[in-house]
Amino acid sequence: MTRKKGGNSVEILGINLSSAPEGEVLKKIVKRVEEKKKTFVVTPNPEFFVFTQDNPWFKKILNSATIAVPDGVGLVWASWVLGTEPRLKQRITGADLSAGLLIEANKKHWRVGVVGVRRGVEKEARVFIQNLQKKYRQAKIFNLEEINEWQKKEWEIIFACQGMGKQEKWIQAHFKTAKAGLFMGAGGALDYLTGFVPRAPAWFRRIGLEWLYRLFKQPWRWRRQLALIYFIWLIGKAKLKN
Repeated sequence: MTRKKGGNSVEILGINLSSAPEGEVLKKIVKRVEEKKKTFVVTPNPEFFVFTQDNPWFKKILNSATIAVPDGVGLVWASWVLGTEPRLKQRITGADLSAGLLIEANKKHWRVGVVGVRRGVEKEARVFIQNLQKKYRQAKIFNLEEINEWQKKEWEIIFACQGMGKQEKWIQAHFKTAKAGLFMGAGGALDYLTGFVPRAPAWFRRIGLEWLYRLFKQPWRWRRQLALIYFIWLIGKAKLKN
């Protein structure tokens, strides 16, 4: 079921999403960080929605977030099929939002912590952090897994990169106690910014086929794409119910 949530919020299959444009979302997050308001950002895509079907705890975590952005053209399509008000007019990718936040961190000399880097592979994690630091030289970027008592230090941004479900659960466990302004589940978004994964050309992204490019570059992802079929079925079922 979908229903109007008012303002810039809309519900799809029981999950609340922001319908605000990317620039507006970025400004809101930056303002909250500057005002030292704790903020939890999630970036659901259709795979997240499928995962919640058998994992209601995950839906609860997603709906506890301060901001949930639609990271997937499938969610924009679902919004129009279901007739939500307001409509989702664009997706906001985790990669683009992360890049925007890091640009702000660079301007403002923010402290940024990252956890779950390259699945714990130490050599790759070291290169990952070095590449981020070279790109955003004025920010202070650290691998939290190498910082003793990181919870007692102050951070403007913490990116959790453990992957769907794990990263959101990790954030939930540390949100209240850690001294950080923004927690964001980033998945593999930062891999694009550090050169570990090539990103689709801009025109691919504009027409909503970034997932196809990723599948071509990483054929092992084909099993994950099956979730898209189930997501389409869920939306069709919700449409009939409405």
